[in-house]
Amino acid sequence: MDLGFQGGFQIFGRTYARLPFDIIWANDVNAAACDTYRQNLSDHIHHGDIWERMEQMPKRADVVIGGFPCQDISINGKRNGVNGLRSGLYRAMVKAVERCRPKVFVAENVKGLLLKYNEESLRQVLSDFEGLGYQVSYKLYHAADYGVPQMRERVFIVGTLPSVKPFQPPAPVMAKPPALLSDLKEWMTSKEAIGDLENIEENPAINHIWSRAERSPDQGSRQIKANAPSDTIRAECHGNIQFHYSLPRRLSMREAARIQTFPDSFIFAAKLRETERQVGNAVPPVLAWHIAKSVRDCLYDARRV
Repeated sequence: MDLGFQGGFQIFGRTYARLPFDIIWANDVNAAACDTYRQNLSDHIHHGDIWERMEQMPKRADVVIGGFPCQDISINGKRNGVNGLRSGLYRAMVKAVERCRPKVFVAENVKGLLLKYNEESLRQVLSDFEGLGYQVSYKLYHAADYGVPQMRERVFIVGTLPSVKPFQPPAPVMAKPPALLSDLKEWMTSKEAIGDLENIEENPAINHIWSRAERSPDQGSRQIKANAPSDTIRAECHGNIQFHYSLPRRLSMREAARIQTFPDSFIFAAKLRETERQVGNAVPPVLAWHIAKSVRDCLYDARRV
């Protein structure tokens, strides 16, 4: 999400312009993810438990962004809701918003947050943020609608202070085939995204490496389709990432990163398993860029930026 908010990157022949955001502080509990962050973004990432790092956080920021863990919320998880050990970490984001008092905050999570069994969890999350004086809204986004070649649906919760313009969700730029509106292109396909990598040999230097895990039931035997967006790239796939649409192997990490819309210049500083986790946990930078533009418009007249 940080890369999307900064902008200034290229993917699929398109440039995503630099946006007027500078990340001044970041945190992750995963040391390998912090290494990748430092290598590609900046050294303002702080490794460790967020509760132990809270006092080091800046006391002022215009925007706070983040994603609290989804394992207790996901349909494939334990369904403990936001009172679960991991997803309960949303309270750390509430605390960060309370400390920094940003004009806007953005919190990302899985589609499962909107399901019936999480109704009370969603109500609790919204209430805790609203209790800080924010106007809070939420929306389910389909990543493919925003130029991401992937069937990925995620919830973004956005809060704004009364002193700024209310948040307006970004309009889709692509549509499910057949795209009936003349100004929208059809969803990008997997082949459009990764077809040029088919004949490239394994190359760890660019993360073009893949798992040799045998086929296994359900998720471990899925194969993406060439003429449709990929299935959701998962974080905890334990080597069971989807199979390539035409080659007798699983997707490489570079291919998975492409499907997540990371530019090829973004190199993950980890081996296979940690890279799987980092790629799958990420918010697609292109989707984040569209969200960031709408956040920008809360703070400035868009014509001035």
